Amino acid sequence: MFLDATSIAQPLRKRSEMSDMANKITDQCISCGACEPECPNQAISQGPEHYVIDATKCDECAGKPGGPACMAVCPTEAIVKG
Repeated sequence: MFLDATSIAQPLRKRSEMSDMANKITDQCISCGACEPECPNQAISQGPEHYVIDATKCDECAGKPGGPACMAVCPTEAIVKG
C-alpha cells in the first residue's frame, strides 16, 4: 500500500468524519444542474430548495487537476469550500 506524507502525518479517519472538508452549496444556487454530472463521486443531488452536496461522499475532487469540478462549472459561484 502506498502512503504519501499527508496519509502518514494525519491519523486515519472515516469519510463521515471528514465532512468539514466537503464543499457546500449556498443559497445562491439557481438549480441549473450543471454541477451534478461533473461530480465523480455522485455527491451532488437536488435538494428541497437547491442542489446539495453529500459531505460523506465529497472529497473535493482530491487529486484531480484544477480542483473541484463542480466549482468550475457553477455559473453563480454558489459552491464554496466547506
